[in-house]
Amino acid sequence: MQRRIVWRNIRSLNKIKCSAPGHQEDIISLYTSNNNAPVYCQDYWWSDNWNPIDYGRSYDFSLSFFAQFASLASVVPRPNITNKNAVNSEYAVGINIKNCYLVSSALDCENCSFSQSIYKSKDCLDSYNLQESELCYECINCTKSSRLSFCYNSHNCLDSSFLSNCRNCRNCFGCVNLRNKQYYIFNEQYTKDRYKKEILKINSGNYSGLQDAKLNFKKVVLNNIHKYANLLKCQNVIGDYVENSKNSQFCFDSHNLENSKFINWSHRGGSSNYDLTVSGSHELSYDGSAVGSGYNVLFSILADDDSEIQNSYFCLSSSHLFGCIGLRNKQYCILNKQYTKEEYEELVPKIIKHMNDMPYIDSKGRVYKYGEFFPPELSPFAYNETIAQEYFPLTKEEAISQGYRWKDPEERSYEIEVMSNELPDHMKDVTDDIVGKVIECKNSSDARQKGRGRSPDQDASRCTEAFKIIEPELQFYRRMNLPLPRLCPNCRHYQRLKQRNPLKLWHRKCQCGGTKSSNGIYINTIQHQHGDTPCPNEFETSYSPERPEIVYCEQCYNQEVV
Repeated sequence: MQRRIVWRNIRSLNKIKCSAPGHQEDIISLYTSNNNAPVYCQDYWWSDNWNPIDYGRSYDFSLSFFAQFASLASVVPRPNITNKNAVNSEYAVGINIKNCYLVSSALDCENCSFSQSIYKSKDCLDSYNLQESELCYECINCTKSSRLSFCYNSHNCLDSSFLSNCRNCRNCFGCVNLRNKQYYIFNEQYTKDRYKKEILKINSGNYSGLQDAKLNFKKVVLNNIHKYANLLKCQNVIGDYVENSKNSQFCFDSHNLENSKFINWSHRGGSSNYDLTVSGSHELSYDGSAVGSGYNVLFSILADDDSEIQNSYFCLSSSHLFGCIGLRNKQYCILNKQYTKEEYEELVPKIIKHMNDMPYIDSKGRVYKYGEFFPPELSPFAYNETIAQEYFPLTKEEAISQGYRWKDPEERSYEIEVMSNELPDHMKDVTDDIVGKVIECKNSSDARQKGRGRSPDQDASRCTEAFKIIEPELQFYRRMNLPLPRLCPNCRHYQRLKQRNPLKLWHRKCQCGGTKSSNGIYINTIQHQHGDTPCPNEFETSYSPERPEIVYCEQCYNQEVV
């Protein structure tokens, strides 16, 4: 997985010049200006003004396959950003999006900002893995909800803040494991009138009050039980955040899987797939990254509506390709050169044999034969530009020692206009002139006050050290009665990632000790099937044994919650 996602940059943006003939305008790009391949603006790349077949070359049996692929990749143009049908969203990565800013992996979204992995959502900010929702802020793993803030793993909820693992709740604050409830604060029932009075006291438009609410909510979460895994309508599935799937193992953030293994971020699912990271409705596909719908797609990146392709990059609506880049609506091509069906079928087995006889050897001496994903050193991105840094974090020294490239923070020319501690505590005191001002990120301010340079956390999150408030963002905060953020978008993103469990599993036992949890913190509300003796159930969970959360098996959890 680490090798696959080192090819996936969805958040690190750069301003460069368009390489298309007759174009020299500035464009926002996932690639840097020193990238070794031409980068075209969206309009030109998708046009018929150029043909990737023109870059085709004959296979050379005196060179390794990956060396030839790298040579081809250095000349075939690539689009500046991986998006499609994007309207007023030049700083966004997604499909069918409108008025979106700094979002990534977005599909069918409108008026969303600073979010990742969002689907069919509108007017949402600073969220992760959000589906079919609107007016949500700092929400993680939530679906079909509206007017939520700081909510986690909650679904079909309305007008609430600080929820964890709640379903069909409305007008609730600081609650955990509630079902079909209304007017609750920190899991205690209130009347409608008293609830409104208490919420006014909490006053979430106040930044300092919000920090207190976060601390109190954390205590409530740790004092309650957690289901070992988020599996809904699943049969014989091991993983977390998987829905409507069966016979699949070690899968995360996926839907509609069958007979698959090691699948991450697959919302449209598929059957009989293995080792896919970000995928659509696939069948019989293996070892791919960011592959949409398709059949028998092997060792490929950014492939959509493809079938029978291998070792290819950014090829769309094509079939029977081997080692191709940027092709659309093509078939029977090798290294972007067109062949007949007979020529293709005769040459591919010879190339596969050659890949085994003359493997590629990278700068660290690692050998890549047929059946291996692309060598990481061929990726067009530095390690810390990709989501590999989010899930397999490395220091600069570690990355370089393992053969990855690293991108140091760029020198920025700006002057801080507002310190983070100078921002108004309450939204009602924020004036319109805050829009466009350069605000210092709190993490940068904290590091400076301690008399040191960038902290390790800043390097890990690629802290920009400063940020601006844009007009739609300010209007959103006012509408939701939320205080201004103190962290830059990158630091906020990494804070959200820390709220999610890792893409890793541990074998553990249920912590239900009979009448209470094994650590004595949680008291059961009902007698369980195992009586007063400890629950014998074991499972695979994304909660590591040293974590403080109380983890119950599905049976014990449901008896307490449902």
